[in-house]
Amino acid sequence: MNWITNYVRPKINSMLGRREMPENLWIKDPETGEMVFHKDLEENQWVIPSSGYHMKISAKERLKHFFDGGAYEALENPKAAVDPLRFRDERRYVDRLRDSKAKTGLDDAVLNAVGRIEGLEILATVQDFAFMGGSLGMAAGEAIVRGFETAVQRRLPMVLFAASGGARMQEGILSLMQLPRTTVAVDRLKEAGLPYIVVLTNPTTGGVTASYAMLGDVHIAEPGALIGFAGPRVIEQTIREKLPEGFQRAEYLMEHGMVDMVVSRLEMKATIARLLKILLKTRDETQEEPERLELPAPTQEAAAEAAMHA
Repeated sequence: MNWITNYVRPKINSMLGRREMPENLWIKDPETGEMVFHKDLEENQWVIPSSGYHMKISAKERLKHFFDGGAYEALENPKAAVDPLRFRDERRYVDRLRDSKAKTGLDDAVLNAVGRIEGLEILATVQDFAFMGGSLGMAAGEAIVRGFETAVQRRLPMVLFAASGGARMQEGILSLMQLPRTTVAVDRLKEAGLPYIVVLTNPTTGGVTASYAMLGDVHIAEPGALIGFAGPRVIEQTIREKLPEGFQRAEYLMEHGMVDMVVSRLEMKATIARLLKILLKTRDETQEEPERLELPAPTQEAAAEAAMHA
């Protein structure tokens, strides 16, 4: 026990009226190095006001800003086998899962929720990168499939926010099996005629990009998001060539047709609401339906004359 730190310093601070400052009061912009007040950044949806840099955001925080009034119904994830391969590297897999659950407050890397955006009821699925890098394992795969099934049952459009490093290596082939399972779930949603919009956040890589994250009706990316299968460093080492500037970033992929649009997190809600209303073919209730022009029925003489010219 350090008695100077734990006893003497608090006594001096209390005598002089000093208060301990929290360590996370200011956050540094990774691009410019600018220091941003934590509260201002939180109110701005974790987007740096000056540079527009999009920082990672938790699943619950994203849904709070995305749904009307921050209100939503969180769906319970189905149960899945825990540590089916009894995997261990530097630490046991079950220990990593326990720490991630305590850190995020989630059962796994995926959170399903039903709520409204601009009055339109939707189902949103969010991957939380803080939970083991948003990796796709059996539990996450089951949750994503449950999200699609619920959307079909309730006849709701679906919005998926992807953030993942890929398949979860601790579950081996069982993790890779989630790729075709989620792909089938996407097909069932589309067979039901329901819209499916994917928002690609930083980063979206690996098996997630090779499955449900690239099967949407519309693909939106947050600015600067890294999107791809293998990382740029692995590709450079494989082909032994220097990659173009901004390779695999959202803006580069939009220019080359892999992403439909790049939208700021601050404008994401309004953009998705507008797209869903178009895809659902909804109309403004105040718009009057145009009058139909009633044409007279053809007479027998006109019909006979038309038949002779045919």
